[in-house]
Amino acid sequence: MSTQYTINVTNKSPNNQNFFFFQKPAIYLGGEQVYSNSIYEATLQPYSTSGSVLTFNFLQQYYAGAQTQVPNLVVGQASGYTTASQPIDLTSSDPNTQTNNTTNMSVDPSLGLSVPAYTEGVQSGAYRIVTPQFNSVAEKYNAGLAIQNASTGTVVLSNFINAEPLKNIDCQPILIFYVQTGNYEAGSVINFTTSSVGAALCDTTQGITTFNVDYNADGSWTVNSIQNYAGLTQLLNQSALTTLDSVNVTIENEAGTQVLSTGTVDIDTPFTVTNLTNPNSIVVNSDYQIAAGAGYTGYTCTGKVGNDATFV
Repeated sequence: MSTQYTINVTNKSPNNQNFFFFQKPAIYLGGEQVYSNSIYEATLQPYSTSGSVLTFNFLQQYYAGAQTQVPNLVVGQASGYTTASQPIDLTSSDPNTQTNNTTNMSVDPSLGLSVPAYTEGVQSGAYRIVTPQFNSVAEKYNAGLAIQNASTGTVVLSNFINAEPLKNIDCQPILIFYVQTGNYEAGSVINFTTSSVGAALCDTTQGITTFNVDYNADGSWTVNSIQNYAGLTQLLNQSALTTLDSVNVTIENEAGTQVLSTGTVDIDTPFTVTNLTNPNSIVVNSDYQIAAGAGYTGYTCTGKVGNDATFV
């Protein structure tokens, strides 16, 4: 199931403010230098005089991205020219499940990415971009993670590394986002380390889908989050539960062919399964079948701490 995430920003300062949004860099196999881009930017008037709220919507759909690189990557300037993207799946933690986790990059006659297909050897929770042969002195390309604005449909390269010829680039996305003041247009390079200091943090990995972010008059941020109760309600309704007690659940692989773990869901809390009997079998950003009583339903693991895992 696809999840929509929403970040609402309210300007509670007395002046117009420029806000830009960016994402925590993905983990790239090989330890290459990772660059970050702004993924959205807008000017917002004070709420007290305008009543305006800035909203950024995006889906939990992963996109592989590639881009022709500008001659020099400079903070505040666009990272490239032509951009190619493809919706792509992450590798499942279940070795018997094949996902469309690999895309092939092409540069002749122009930049492109192939329709993804399954490849063995890509680590769980990651996808792969396979680069072609090209002259890396004369031609420069960015390759990495892209994100789609759900409101406009625009796809922007979120973070990336310098693509080298004939390489496998494995990318493991992290769904943590930031809001900061500043004028960085979508697709322009930012300094992640500097920009993230004092920024508003929106962490979706714990099952949170909506963030209400206030920029206060003193320059501080207030972030209020809304948990996704819909998945828990659906899960509990199918088991006809009427009490507010903790209930036992069973977690299977995405195909529903193997029990991976059991655990407990507290109806009074967000959809977090606690007391997992086999926590190592549950991988963040992987899909599972979960049942409370009879009937399994598909869910995605969005976060895990110790023996507890969150699902949407």
